[in-house]
Amino acid sequence: MGRKRSGRRPGRPDTRQQILAAAREIFAAEGYERSSIRRIATAAEVDPALIHHYFGTKDKLFLEAVEAPFDPKTVIPEVFGPGITDVGERLVRAFIGVWDSPNGTRAEAFLRSAVNHPFMSKLVEQFILNHIIKTALNNLDAEIDHVSVRGSLIASQLLGLAVARYLVKLSAIRDLSPDTLAKIYGPTIQRYLEMDLTDLHLPPSD
Repeated sequence: MGRKRSGRRPGRPDTRQQILAAAREIFAAEGYERSSIRRIATAAEVDPALIHHYFGTKDKLFLEAVEAPFDPKTVIPEVFGPGITDVGERLVRAFIGVWDSPNGTRAEAFLRSAVNHPFMSKLVEQFILNHIIKTALNNLDAEIDHVSVRGSLIASQLLGLAVARYLVKLSAIRDLSPDTLAKIYGPTIQRYLEMDLTDLHLPPSD
């Protein structure tokens, strides 16, 4: 009997991409929370263990499926850890820091995919709202109501800034320093976070 070969599990060369394609479809259709490794494995026609082999966890699979430019876990503690005071400015500085880093090219591709492909826009929305903003707001040492609404308003500011500075490259915004942009955009984000929404008759708070 020959020796058993060691190393990576056997699989077709395109298995990894097959899993990613199925994951994008399931995440976009059902959302991150309702999607399961088993459901994605069924769609990809692979054993669930193979997904764990390639990606480890559902969270890591999602980050690769959405082609995220960074892992939110590396940013959230720095931005939201100190508390709610001045979190708007810290968030803008961290956001610009990602775009100005070596990951900037990937961030640009990430945003273009959301603008040009409706399928990917659902994944990008989940990444920004659920993996970054809602997760961060829910971990703030403060009572935050209407997290989805506040998160969407904050995302609108950050995405608008990214489009103006990095895609359209409006010179007046492109040439401003990160500190200046943080002081301009930060207070607006802070207001979205702290303003009283009681009289706006919004749907029940999440």
